[in-house]
Amino acid sequence: MALRPIVRALIVPVLGLSLSGLASHPAVAEGEAPSSHKTVNLNQATAAELARLPRVGPKLADRIVAHRKEHGPFPRVEDLMQVKGVGEKFFTALKPYLAVSGPTTLAEKVSSAGSRGATSKTKKSGGSGSKKAKA
Repeated sequence: MALRPIVRALIVPVLGLSLSGLASHPAVAEGEAPSSHKTVNLNQATAAELARLPRVGPKLADRIVAHRKEHGPFPRVEDLMQVKGVGEKFFTALKPYLAVSGPTTLAEKVSSAGSRGATSKTKKSGGSGSKKAKA
């Protein structure tokens, strides 16, 4: 069994180098998947840029800008929940796209299709099976 110490001597340093290189990547170190993650800076974005977020329309985007003007910059992304119309569940869906520093990198509207669990056919049909007909 003289081979076992040699294998251990070779594998452990190689594995250690692989893991240390992975942990030094900023996205992985913060617990995110390494990808080209697009964000909107809550403290600098215009209403048009904020409207690119999923399920955020022009009215909510204007409310976010008005809140920022009245109360100053958002210290944390969680403070967005102080804006009328942004609850905890909605915030959870937005959080991956939010930042309070750095540039806004989200260039296109994020689709919110399927975010409530209904398909487009269900939304359009009106759910005919659940209502009783009046006689």
